Amino acid sequence: MTAHAASQAAAGAGAAKVPGFRRGVSSTDWWIIGLLLAFFTLNFADKAAIGLAAPDLEKDLGLTAAQYGLMSSAFFWLFAAGAVVLALFFRRIGWRWSAAGLMIAWVASMAPLTVPTTVGVVIASRMVLGFFEGPAHALCQSVVADRFPAERRAFAGAVVNAGSSVGPLVATPLLTWVIVTWTWHAAFVVLVAVGAVWVVVWLVVTRREPGMRPRGSAPDPAPQSPAGLERDPAGSRPTDGLEGGDIDVPLTSLLRTGSFWGLALLSFAGYLISSLKVSWLPSFLHDGMGYSRGTVGLLATLPYGLAIVVLLTAGLISGRMLKAGRSARAARGFLTMGYLCFAGVAMIAFTQVPPGGLQLALVVAAFSINSVAFSVAFAGAADFLPRRHRPGFFGCIIAAYSVAGIVAPWLLGVIVDAADTVSQGYADGFLVVGITICVFAVAGGLLLDPARSREVLLAETARRRAAAGEAR
Repeated sequence: MTAHAASQAAAGAGAAKVPGFRRGVSSTDWWIIGLLLAFFTLNFADKAAIGLAAPDLEKDLGLTAAQYGLMSSAFFWLFAAGAVVLALFFRRIGWRWSAAGLMIAWVASMAPLTVPTTVGVVIASRMVLGFFEGPAHALCQSVVADRFPAERRAFAGAVVNAGSSVGPLVATPLLTWVIVTWTWHAAFVVLVAVGAVWVVVWLVVTRREPGMRPRGSAPDPAPQSPAGLERDPAGSRPTDGLEGGDIDVPLTSLLRTGSFWGLALLSFAGYLISSLKVSWLPSFLHDGMGYSRGTVGLLATLPYGLAIVVLLTAGLISGRMLKAGRSARAARGFLTMGYLCFAGVAMIAFTQVPPGGLQLALVVAAFSINSVAFSVAFAGAADFLPRRHRPGFFGCIIAAYSVAGIVAPWLLGVIVDAADTVSQGYADGFLVVGITICVFAVAGGLLLDPARSREVLLAETARRRAAAGEAR
């Protein structure tokens, strides 16, 4: 047996002894990813419904632009609380029942909007929906990190996050037709029905899946990597292929790392785009650029369609960069920073050109980049994050970036109301947002450094273990 073959055999034997080590990806994994894609699709379809119904909502309820923006932001008022509280609770029940419970709660929260209602009911419904959608992304990313190796994690996460574009892409023309044909209430009837069907299918498909290990079980083992996995250029220790199983620190230590704040800033920049896309893009196309309601139903799908291509391509590029020996900092942080800066520059540019084909192209480009922050950048966290802290860590990041969803829709409405014309108000508002995206993207990209965070956390783990040994 050659030395290379021997090393491969030894690595394979070591991997076989490590609980939870996955040498391949099964068909079941991809089925679950497909269902999570549908999960995220519905997650964003319900957000798109409010934006599509905006003209009818403003007319039926007598709202100004600022009041509509405030009502849209209500979705995010409890989003952060849900992201943290429910993410920690879900550690106890596993991801199978967590996902089912979230979808049931979404269906129940949208049910009041299927009939004529009041502003107070709409706001309350959006607050409850936001609370139960808060932990959705953290839950999906935890499942992805649990079932996929590092070199496939960014792509698998990108597939799930494609739902953020698939949802509005499918929902926009369909729900626009439903709203124009019947009423905006009928759009929520459709969403409630589809959500109920998803719960049934999910519980059937995952009936034999154990889900994440419940809290209080054995600690995560230190994973061993098969031969050929990416390695640190300075030595033989695997880097990006390792996870945080050999790191034993409290959650507060993880929240002090530069990578946590880098992820929070990158996600904030991405969510500025996301929140405005679902709440204001249809109105901007109609009131700011002059397109008819029917045309808006088609044009509003363009950023979502392009976003799917961008998201999957970014995931593939990130994985290839890791395989080529590039650092996780480059493959996760710098790559995400570049994409988001492009979006910010495109947004700044479309506020400076007259209406027409060029402006529309820039609008589509600016609103197509947001989800990269929630797949490629988030994949970097799994390189140093212990499994037991994933829900809490991701929940805290979601709580941080949800502030963008609270502020951006309302502030844009205020700027539109204050301007001399609606078009000028949109231009002023999106100019401010574009600049903010660039600033946050650069800061976040520079801070996100998974390898450095791993070294810091390993050093703290060693100190804690040494201190514990001395105390005994």
